[in-house]
Parts: sequence; C-alpha cells; structure tokens
Amino acid sequence: MSRAPHEAPRDDAYDAQDAYEPFTWHGAPTLAAGLPYQDPPTLPYGVGPAHHPAPYPAPPAVPDAAGPGAAGPGTPVPDIVTPDIVTPDPAGTGAAAGWTPAAPPATGPDRPGRSARRSRRRPADPSEAARRRRLLPQALVVAFLAGGTAAYCADDKTVELTVDGRPRTLHTFADDVAELLAEEGVRVGTRDVVAPAPTAALAHGDEITVHYGRPVRLTIDGQLREFWTTADTVAGALDQLGVRAEGAFLSTSRSRRIDRAGLALAVRTERTVTILADGRERVIRTNAATVREAVDQAGVELRDQDTTSVPPGSFPRDGQTVTVLRITDGRETRDRSLPFTTRTVSDPDLLTGTTVVDDPGRAGLRRTTYAVRTVNGVRQRPRKLGSEVLRAPRQRVVRTGTKPRPVAARGTDRLDWSALAACESGGRAGAVDPSGTYGGLYQFDTQTWRSLGGTGRPQDAPPAEQTRRAKKLYIARGASPWPHCGTRL
Repeated sequence: MSRAPHEAPRDDAYDAQDAYEPFTWHGAPTLAAGLPYQDPPTLPYGVGPAHHPAPYPAPPAVPDAAGPGAAGPGTPVPDIVTPDIVTPDPAGTGAAAGWTPAAPPATGPDRPGRSARRSRRRPADPSEAARRRRLLPQALVVAFLAGGTAAYCADDKTVELTVDGRPRTLHTFADDVAELLAEEGVRVGTRDVVAPAPTAALAHGDEITVHYGRPVRLTIDGQLREFWTTADTVAGALDQLGVRAEGAFLSTSRSRRIDRAGLALAVRTERTVTILADGRERVIRTNAATVREAVDQAGVELRDQDTTSVPPGSFPRDGQTVTVLRITDGRETRDRSLPFTTRTVSDPDLLTGTTVVDDPGRAGLRRTTYAVRTVNGVRQRPRKLGSEVLRAPRQRVVRTGTKPRPVAARGTDRLDWSALAACESGGRAGAVDPSGTYGGLYQFDTQTWRSLGGTGRPQDAPPAEQTRRAKKLYIARGASPWPHCGTRL
C-alpha cells in the first residue's frame, strides 16, 4: 500500500479510510480530493457560507490502507482536521502548531477497536502541521464572526414609539431617545412633550411617547385666551386647562380631534342669573350667550320698545340681576307765541306828539315736538325732537308826527265833542277797538290816557272825565290824535 509523500507512517491497526471520512464545516460542501488548498474567503458582515458556493480545497489523495477489498488502488482519501473539535496541548508535546486533532467518529460496527487505535498519538507530520497552521486563521475568523454577531445582537433593541397616539414597534441601535427620534424623522419643538426625555438612554423594551403641541384659541365666558396643549381632543384640552364643562355650551364636539394647526373653541359655562320682570323675580341656570337669550329662557317676552337694564347683547355674568324695562313711547307738541317788533316812521304831516299806528302787527306761533317715554309706568323727561314756525310774527308800524304844533285854540267847549265821540266810538263810553289797544269815547290808548293824568283804563272812566281828558289832549296836540275824526270837532 502506497502513501502520499506528505503523509507520515501509520500503525498497522490504524485505518486510513476511517481517519479521513468527509467533514462538512459550518454548512460548507465536502472538500473535493485532488484540489489545491485555498484559504477560505472572508465573508461580509451578516452573510453566511451558503452565499459563497466555491468549494473548500481538499487535501491530496491517499492510497488504499485497507487492502484491495476496501477501495480501488489510488482512491483519494480526504485527510482533514476538524477545526472546531481541536484542543490545546498544555504539555507542549503536540505538533509544531501545538494542537492535537480529535479522534474521528466511528463509521460502523465492523471496525472494532477504532477508538482505541485513534486515541494513540500519531507521529508528527510536517504536512499535517502545515494544514493546521492553515486552518488556524479560519478558526480565528469564525471566532471573530461569532463575537461580532454577539455584539450585534447585544446592541439591537426592540422599543415601542408612540407619536400622537400612533404606536410602532421598532428595532434600533440608537443609544438614547434623541438618536431614535432622529432616525425615525420625528422632529419635536419646545412645546412638544417627549417621555422619557430626549437625553434618556434606550434599553430593550422601552416605550417612548411623543405628544405634539397644538395652539388653541379658547373663548370662555366671553374672555379670549390662547394657549398650547398636547391633548389631541377637545375633551383632553379642557381637562389640561381645568375647565369644568358640565352643563357648558361648546362650539364643537368634545370628541373632535385637534390637528397640528390648532383649533378655535368657544365655551360658555353654566351661570346663575336673576331676571326681574313685571313685578316678579325669576332665578335661572343658563349658559346663554346674551342677556336677551337668558331673558327668553326665563319665559319673559320683550315687546316693541322693551329692553333690559343692561345691554341685551351683553354677556350675562354669574350672579347678575337683569331688570326688564317695559317702555311706552309717545309724542306731544307744545305751541309758543312769537312776539312781533315795532317799526316807527316819522311823518312830517302830523303834529309833533301825534302818533298814528298804521299796522298793529301780529304775534307769531312756534310748535315744538317732544318724545315722551314711560318706563315701567314712570314718565321720563321729554326729549325734544324738533320745532317749526307755524306763523311768522308781523311787524307793527307806527307813524310819529314832526309838524310843529299850533297855538292851542281857546274855547274848547265850543267844539263838537259829541260828534267826535260818535265818530270814534259810536258814542259808547266803554267801547274798545278790536285790537284791545284803544278804548273809551275818544279811543284813548292806555299810554296817552295816563300821560293826561288818567288812571286805569280809559273805557272804565266816566264820560265826563273822558271828555275832560280829551279837551286837555286837544289843547296839547290839537286834533292830530284823531286823524280821521278830528275834522268833526
């Protein structure tokens, strides 16, 4: 039986065919005999030997060691040392590489004593030591890959990330929360809430929650407030703000979601309001937006000009008392006389001291309109609406004589005073002209009568006194006081 030049002599009891049974390393194909040995390729991270189908090199062929019946002459027999079952030689008695190959496994019951034979140490073979040295880098690669895989598995963490109520389960190598958010493209601002904090370290099984801030314009009982909330519903925002919504009016549903753009919300809480109307007091609980609405809810009707003690469109406050004012409006007019003016004209044809009234004039009339209001039966101060002149005053025109007076005629008794009286007053001592200015037998005006020494009204004096005053007037002024009837004297 011939051996390959690189093999060492073996004991007769040692079976070469059993010693070189094929061996598959980590899923690689069995080494083919007769191929030159090549170092295995270094695999990329995460890629197993199955991705590299190139066969591993096989050792040289070995002649038949069991005789003609075991195998044909020159049959190649693999000779490989299993890398993952070698053990160190603490005594240093092994081959040049310092390793002792483990015994090959048994192949069948027809070979008794093989374990005993395999336990015997073979003589050192230079070619076998060379193979061991070539296999040592492969073992180191396997160990390196095993360590890297262990480190990879140790750094990989499974965490749950919930962003605005939407959970996701993630695998990550991030060291802290901020790094995880950056990996996932989750951007947060100063008004957003992250739990745990962005600087917190990540561990397997952690739960990270992100709540985005949302702007809310809240008008509560007429007061406008603006704030930011991380709640995503109206009910959650009201809870964060501490607004009691029992019995309150909301401008939108409590279950409505608030998006990132925010929301405008009006809230009217329930208040106690007292309504006084028609002598009765009504206390109600209301979330009305206006006083008028609260009055309607109290069952009080506002008619015509009725109003309330506060503006009907104002917001009703808690504990407020509102009085209903029953109003009746009306109008009234008032007339007032307008006095006339007097214009005096000089007349050279009249004796000095003689006055003639050409136009007695007439008083005018102005009408003023007022608005009259009663509130709950009480008359208010009238309010002037406007005025108009119904009749304009007419000016009085008086002529005054400038002609020098002649010397008084003697013997006034001879004058026909009865004819003068008949012409002026029809001979009636109590006669008064239609204007009420002149009176008596000779139609004296009050001013002239008193200038002659008379008292009271001329028409009230006796006829003899009237005649005596007339004669005195004639002596002073002649017949000019009677421009139309003076010729009768």
